[in-house]
Amino acid sequence: MSQRPLMPKATAVWLVDNTRLTFEQIAEFCGLHPLEVKGIADGEVAQGIKGMDPVASGQLTREQIERAEANPGQRLLLIQSKHVAPPAKTKRGPRYTPVSRRQDRPDAIFWLVKNHPELTDAQISKLVGTTKATIESIRNRSHWNASNLKPVDPVTLGLCSQIELDLAVQKAAATKARHDAHAMPGRRQTLRPATETVAEAANDDEEVANENFPDEEEGEES
Repeated sequence: MSQRPLMPKATAVWLVDNTRLTFEQIAEFCGLHPLEVKGIADGEVAQGIKGMDPVASGQLTREQIERAEANPGQRLLLIQSKHVAPPAKTKRGPRYTPVSRRQDRPDAIFWLVKNHPELTDAQISKLVGTTKATIESIRNRSHWNASNLKPVDPVTLGLCSQIELDLAVQKAAATKARHDAHAMPGRRQTLRPATETVAEAANDDEEVANENFPDEEEGEES
């Protein structure tokens, strides 16, 4: 796995404000999604985050940035530190949400439930750090503050990254597609041509006519 800057989002803010790098170059260097970088440029993401200069922190050189600005296909490479810290051990468990952001979680859950119904409660809980009981209360509108909830993108609120959201949606969509295919294996997935349906309708009308007037045909033969 390629290394990322110490403060990816703060670094992305600085690169957006101070360079002519493309969103894709910044996203790849910082480990973000290009749409997340675009959101930073539009002022919709990372509001209030102070940019961090990767040149001053020794993570990039000015020459690297200038070469990348001149060539959109040029990748930015993180300068390896001589003092490598051991990787931190991550604990499996619910996502920690800062106290200042916890009041935003119901709006984020409402947005996820409304825009991505394919997501399971477990996936939503992992994305924004909440409980299944809270998700269920928002789904059935029994939440204590249901009348005041407004759907807000959790990426905009800083509760998860765009990459995490995209991965969860893709996984949920793939699971739903497999379930639908298993539940209805023989169902036709495309509309039949109009010529087929018209021809069948004409044949049905002819069969009905023959059933209603059999004596006329026998009389004509005699």
